[in-house]
Amino acid sequence: MEADSLMRIAITPPDIRIGEAAMITAVFDAGWDYVHLRHPQASARDIKRIIEDIPQKYHSRLRLHGHFGLVYEFNLGGLHLNSRCPEPPAGYNGPCSRSCHKVSELTQYPQCDYLTLSPVFDSVSKPGYQAAFTASQLHDLPAEIRVVALGGVTPEHIHWISMQPFAGYAVLGYLWNAVGMTDFKRRLNEFNQI
Repeated sequence: MEADSLMRIAITPPDIRIGEAAMITAVFDAGWDYVHLRHPQASARDIKRIIEDIPQKYHSRLRLHGHFGLVYEFNLGGLHLNSRCPEPPAGYNGPCSRSCHKVSELTQYPQCDYLTLSPVFDSVSKPGYQAAFTASQLHDLPAEIRVVALGGVTPEHIHWISMQPFAGYAVLGYLWNAVGMTDFKRRLNEFNQI
């Protein structure tokens, strides 16, 4: 797959950042597909404030990692299921994705439109969180499932990711370790130049 046809996802860090809505808007302005709002300790009110500060035209590209009830208040892009929030609310039949940490999990969630698999590389944001898969395992991912590489993804990895059966990549630490908006936009631009 060509690098420019890979799905691009930004995942927010655990803690809410000052100016986060502006940073998320910059991600969308740079042409990325989704931003996952992943703030495990935040209240529904905190998440709602972030969503309200993002232009409405981008709401359909936001995915929630928690506080799933907000999906009914806004025209959001769906839910992301994980060990903390493993099931969608009763009656929800909109788009969803899911976190996976083993290749064997990938075939267990046919209802999801894509699955993240991590850690593919040594983590940028979690010291000691090492890559968990061999090159052979990643090369043999099931082609019929949209799998997104997560964990330690930096611009240097994109060419390699594009040579595997990944549908895209998700970035957390490399983007959010930026110092200020100028550095954040520079890092976004590094991905856009690939």
